Amino acid sequence: MPDFHSRDPLSPAFWDERFEQDFTPWDKGGAPERLRRFIADWPAAAAGLARPAAPTVLIPGCGSAYELNLMCEAGWDATAIDFSPAAVVSAQQVAGPWRGRVQEADFFAYAPPKPLDLIYERAFLCAMPRAMWPRLVQRWADLLAPGAVLAGCFFYDSHPKGPPFGTSREELHGLLAPCFDCTLEEPVGDSIAVFAGKEYWLEWRRR
Repeated sequence: MPDFHSRDPLSPAFWDERFEQDFTPWDKGGAPERLRRFIADWPAAAAGLARPAAPTVLIPGCGSAYELNLMCEAGWDATAIDFSPAAVVSAQQVAGPWRGRVQEADFFAYAPPKPLDLIYERAFLCAMPRAMWPRLVQRWADLLAPGAVLAGCFFYDSHPKGPPFGTSREELHGLLAPCFDCTLEEPVGDSIAVFAGKEYWLEWRRR
């Protein structure tokens, strides 16, 4: 086990240490298959719901940002952000020709240059202490106009320690219900060990 000095997941230094020491047990090493299907299905869903065929997307807390490449290759206007400089370096290495779309930024202060059609969630909520969740959900709601989408993988688990900090289905739906309608929920079939059997793909529409 590496020797870490930072114990606060709300500090960039916490994540810097883990990326710099190559200790990233949450890292799948690629994008989930469910996202590939979501991207492939988007044009049909977009036509039915009057959404843009090439959405403007934000990936907050992006880590290595494997998903960015898939989105950009599909013609989406995607941006990945992280407040950890070491994570940004990792993501830029993964992104290749899309490296300019990876930015160092604090999600709670970041101002997208244009309105967002989609926020993609992957191990961002569960990286934060539970006391931060209401603020995070409100930020999602503030950045998305009515009809815009929040979609991604959510971690259901009752273990008190983290990260990753799990939630229950009831708690998650209670947090999002004031601003979002859940339109799809299904288990993820290709989770890594830390999330196996506890990871669900959810899609939410901003009211």
